[in-house]
Amino acid sequence: MDQTKKLVQRAQKGDVRAYEELVMLYQDRVYGLCYQLTGNYDDAQDLAQDAFIKAYGALKSFRNEADFGTWIHRITVNLWINIKRRKRHDVSLDQPVQTSDGEVQRDIAAAEDGPEEAVEKMEFQSLVRAALRDLSPEHRAVLVLREMQGYAYDEIAGVLDCSLGTVKSRINRARQALKERVKTLAAEAGMALPGYGKRNRRVK
Repeated sequence: MDQTKKLVQRAQKGDVRAYEELVMLYQDRVYGLCYQLTGNYDDAQDLAQDAFIKAYGALKSFRNEADFGTWIHRITVNLWINIKRRKRHDVSLDQPVQTSDGEVQRDIAAAEDGPEEAVEKMEFQSLVRAALRDLSPEHRAVLVLREMQGYAYDEIAGVLDCSLGTVKSRINRARQALKERVKTLAAEAGMALPGYGKRNRRVK
């Protein structure tokens, strides 16, 4: 039996120290997910804390043959979705994502880019972050799990507790929604998107 399963067994029997060790093992992964969902440090810390508290309360119902990491991520995502449904308020992500048209670059500009290209890339990334802000919580969640967290489709199905077919269709819809929203925002800002011209030039 691996370390995590042993700690879970001990924690399920009321060993608080064992649960504290589980928190130490998974806090970085959970916080990373929380930050990618919320887009800011303060909300990420609150969400991570709430997720671990809720997990502790539900620990006796956890089946130890399942993956603890997937389980805690499911709790985290569900908490965030419920919060978003209640508040109907969101903030932009600071992290880049991979869209159906390719990856949004993590660096603002490559070394060979000049000042104008750097500004254009920055503006495009701002559009993507703004578009992500406007997505539904469900669509944003699947994009974060797939494109940022690197989950496979079947793993996302486990996190979200839904079928593989549902995951695939939801990701496709989320990617399309992101793409369309980026196009709309670009048009409103008078910007040409990469791939629609030789350069991502601002429309005159």
